Amino acid sequence: MTTTPTAVPTTTAVAGGIGTSPLRPDGIPKVRGEFAFSGDLHEEGMLWGATVRSPHARARILSIDPAPALAIPGVHAVLTQDDVPGRKTCGQAVKDQPVLADGETRFWGEPVAVVAADDAETAARAAAAVAVRYEPLDALTDPGEAERQGSVFRTMHVVNGDPDRRGEVVVEGYYETGTIDQAMLGTEAGLAVPDGEGGVDLYVATQWIHEDHEQLYASLGVEPGAARIHLSGIGGAFGAREDLTLQIHLCMLALHTGRPVKMVLDRAESFAAHVHRHPSRMWYRHEADPDGTLVRVEAKLIFDGGAYQTTSHAVIANGAYFAMGPYHCESVDVVGIATRTNNPPNGAMRGFGAVQVCFAYEAQMDKLAAALGMDPIDLRLRNALDAGDRLPTTGQVIEGAFPVAEVIRSLAAMPLPDAGPGGDPRHLPGGAGLTTTAADIRRGVGFAVGFKNIAFAESFDDYAEARVTLTPDGLLVETAAAEVGQGMVTVLQQIARTATGIEQVEVAFVDTAAIGSAGSTSASRQTQMTGGAVLEAAEAVRDEALRRAGGGTLSGEGVLRDGVVVATLADVLAEGPITELVRFRHPPTTAPSETGQGDLHAGFSVAAHRAVVDVDPDLGLVRVVQVDTAQDVGKALHPAALVGQLEGGILQGVGMAVMEELRIDDGVVRNASFTDYLLPTILDAPDVEAVLIEEPDHWGPFGAKGVGEPPTISSTAAVVAAIRDATGRDLTRAPVRPEDVAGV
Repeated sequence: MTTTPTAVPTTTAVAGGIGTSPLRPDGIPKVRGEFAFSGDLHEEGMLWGATVRSPHARARILSIDPAPALAIPGVHAVLTQDDVPGRKTCGQAVKDQPVLADGETRFWGEPVAVVAADDAETAARAAAAVAVRYEPLDALTDPGEAERQGSVFRTMHVVNGDPDRRGEVVVEGYYETGTIDQAMLGTEAGLAVPDGEGGVDLYVATQWIHEDHEQLYASLGVEPGAARIHLSGIGGAFGAREDLTLQIHLCMLALHTGRPVKMVLDRAESFAAHVHRHPSRMWYRHEADPDGTLVRVEAKLIFDGGAYQTTSHAVIANGAYFAMGPYHCESVDVVGIATRTNNPPNGAMRGFGAVQVCFAYEAQMDKLAAALGMDPIDLRLRNALDAGDRLPTTGQVIEGAFPVAEVIRSLAAMPLPDAGPGGDPRHLPGGAGLTTTAADIRRGVGFAVGFKNIAFAESFDDYAEARVTLTPDGLLVETAAAEVGQGMVTVLQQIARTATGIEQVEVAFVDTAAIGSAGSTSASRQTQMTGGAVLEAAEAVRDEALRRAGGGTLSGEGVLRDGVVVATLADVLAEGPITELVRFRHPPTTAPSETGQGDLHAGFSVAAHRAVVDVDPDLGLVRVVQVDTAQDVGKALHPAALVGQLEGGILQGVGMAVMEELRIDDGVVRNASFTDYLLPTILDAPDVEAVLIEEPDHWGPFGAKGVGEPPTISSTAAVVAAIRDATGRDLTRAPVRPEDVAGV
């Protein structure tokens, strides 16, 4: 790894502060298998829950007979939509999804009923025994037809610049991306425990406990304080845990039976339970002057939202706003449509709309470079945006760091691997199967640049609360933010240490009754949002401690003057506790105009990827040899964790490029298992080198930016570009299949 450090002033030097890579407190327990995930929860006397799901993409429910299930010994409850005690629908932006099917099922796998039994096996048998009579109905599964019928969640029309501006060199293209699953290692799981007073405590893996809470208590028909959500151990998320899955079901069963109820979905059911990445169809037209100046881009984007809205309104907005890439353009006309179909619901996944359009606009930039007879990297540099420029789509002035040209140049300067495969045959496409020889392999190199906003947009009231308390033993940081494996617990410790000089920092993840919302762990926002709250709270605690002691510097021993302890932490606290609760907000954003204009985003991050692939053109096999990256990170708070984020995001990009896709036939998922839904393994992992561009941003703690999403935005585009380079084929769809490469 190569880094480009920039000095950032900090309050004090302390072991384990920002810029270092301390061990994660959850790291060793996870490696040893000792960490308690949501599926490991247990309560004495608990029951097990299971779900009855629709086998049809669309059907009318003629009847539901629970009697066969209730006749099974050990079965305690069968609940349907009629048993929902409060609001019968849920959803983030729009409450359009029934808690349980309301007389019609609208996608394959939609929950119809839930059961509770003494053990998991009996619960599964009971779910299978519930007698549901369906009348299958015609399903709308084609997003193009949905658009024609007006079955849409949101239509965006982003227009900017002179509509009559035209370029002499024109390229057009049509692109598609498939339905991608987040494929988190831990499936949905949780435990609901009734409190005996009409309330319930829910322990669950989620990305936003307060958003879950607002939907939960409304559907349970209880006061907000009667339902409490506690974050449990999370085995990955990537957007799959932003929407409710089993939360309301578990609590309904617990309140109905008066006993704790646990539920753990198996992998096939998990594919049905959570949202996926929107598949897309995209048409683009790029026009440029002969010198390579981009002057007009037109695009039409159709993202399939599936049966319910979830976050489609925001995903298609991101697609439209970032449809240009990080480039200047005088004239823009982008139409974005999120359709409603009877396919499984699609919503949040890492990159949130920016991934799909990056695949298309970067293919267009390569196509335009070829038409101009220009080097693709030079074309990107000629048109690269910079801080202070206006986005060509929304007209927003880019504030803060936005080093697009530096990211491109830094990556282009990195050395390429040795030419061609050799040595270990496992490094050939096809691996140890020795399907071909090195002499028949073609090598390709592809380059792509992507960018995205950080945090929530379009005037959303985005905030995060955190509480910092000084104790005789150090600092206690309390938050409701979800640690989903990204290492936030360590970053919050580092921020508090650096702000105060106290090395001893404990981070506690508390429930919805104990603190206000920290927002969702999504949109690359938690380092800046909850990190920002912790920084402000820690500085306030530090300042109060020093005021009480009459000045000096703070450390784990107490207040120091001239290196001598003049007051211990206990002495400082003798006047009373020191605790600070901060609600942190990012710079304000506005709602879009009718043409998509406005200051819609709080900040941006850019990354570039260069992929090297080896291809067997006869069998269509691809090996991704290396993917290098340069990324704008603001300030690297924990360099090792940051590089881990880059590597993980790249591997997800590789998966989308060459293997990952849910195969959906007439609305029914046909490959709902890790046997058939192919994921990259360690044998598919490319070598990765990273350059970290540290140019402090305008509002993150110590200048830091969120880094989680950019690694997956342009990595897919780079890999497919490399396959095009190796084969000479257009390859306008991701993932690329062997038959696409071999031309059969």
